[in-house]
Amino acid sequence: MFFRMLAKAFTVGFKGKVLLILTIAFGASLATAMLNVSLDVGDKMNRELKTYGANMLIVPEADALPAEIDGVDFNPLADRQFIEEAELPKIKTIFWAYNIVAFTPYLEVSAAAEGRSHPIAVVGTWFNKTLDLPTGERIETGIRELKPWWQVEGEWITDEASDAAIVGASLAHQLGISAGQSLSISIETSEGSRELPLKVSGVVSSGGTDDEKIFVPLNTLQRTTGLSGKVAKVEVSALTTPENELARRAAKNPDRLSAKDYETWYCTAYVSAIAYQIEKALPGSEAKVIRQVAESEGIILTKIQLLMFILTAAALISSGLGISGLMTTKVLERAKEIGLMKALGAHSSAVLLLFLAEALISGILGGMLGYGAGLGFAHIIDRTVFNATLSYKGIVLPLVLLLSVLLTLAGSISAIRMVIRLQPAHVMRGGS
Repeated sequence: MFFRMLAKAFTVGFKGKVLLILTIAFGASLATAMLNVSLDVGDKMNRELKTYGANMLIVPEADALPAEIDGVDFNPLADRQFIEEAELPKIKTIFWAYNIVAFTPYLEVSAAAEGRSHPIAVVGTWFNKTLDLPTGERIETGIRELKPWWQVEGEWITDEASDAAIVGASLAHQLGISAGQSLSISIETSEGSRELPLKVSGVVSSGGTDDEKIFVPLNTLQRTTGLSGKVAKVEVSALTTPENELARRAAKNPDRLSAKDYETWYCTAYVSAIAYQIEKALPGSEAKVIRQVAESEGIILTKIQLLMFILTAAALISSGLGISGLMTTKVLERAKEIGLMKALGAHSSAVLLLFLAEALISGILGGMLGYGAGLGFAHIIDRTVFNATLSYKGIVLPLVLLLSVLLTLAGSISAIRMVIRLQPAHVMRGGS
């Protein structure tokens, strides 16, 4: 009898049931979209933010104090400490290796050029370097990966081009040169001044101090200065988790953490944890966190996650209010039916069970419908906002179904109270 009445409840007043299910599906669809996106929005946002530069700088631990004026390093080469270029692949062997998006080394010296009264910064770096890692993997990294916003007029150069260079836009304007022309510079080395003839392959616009520099392949500058296999610093771009109180304590002194806190910190992609692991992989180096970049990333990510939560909560509240109104209307429409059931001996608990079963089935149906629609919304968001393919999360479906059922039951509270309070005699006399 119970199941017959339950089936009849879905056939009688069919339009009202469809409207209820669609209302549930509305909230479930947005919840599905937001859950699918938010479960890995940190990685997606971090990848977007990585296009704005490095968040770590690796320098020799015992290096002398920097002596830079207008972006030119005047520190004598003989007084400087260096990092071994051969050791750099170890950066990709740390616990958070897959979070390292890109890195590139730099070797910088001052030079003189005709038509320029002040010294020029000449930077040796990787442009698009292929590395064979100790793990057996092969990766491509370099300044093209690290700074994709650079706009080059002309052509990029390769790491094998011994006499090619890319010149900053401001410097090229001052020197009156353009892509395709030749340039000769005089580099100060520990053994005196050396001439280095270069062919300008491209002119770079970076929007920063790099517009005042000359960039050449790292091996070219190493050979010219007699610093084979040496680099002065390394910029690293890594996907990180916003820092919290634990990360800030660890950044001061990780040795003072308890064993549990240390394990939590070490196994979380905090920028301080990644920097710590890099220092261990490269003995004699110091990994400095570029706070302006790292902290900005955390603030932006937190605000985006908060915005997504508010949007989802607002949609669920709206759906809950709609469900409440529809369920209350259903009770009023079926007041005489409920009164008759009670008059024939049905307990309030039995009548209540019937309405709860209706709400449960409606919640599941609405949740399934909303889940399907939400996957479509999530795909659109990933494609248009992050230019990525939707990655399906198995945990989302049970979460959405549970959320839909709870939302339906919460919206049915006022209707349930009416069912309990409804008196058969009052209804049968024509009351409401």
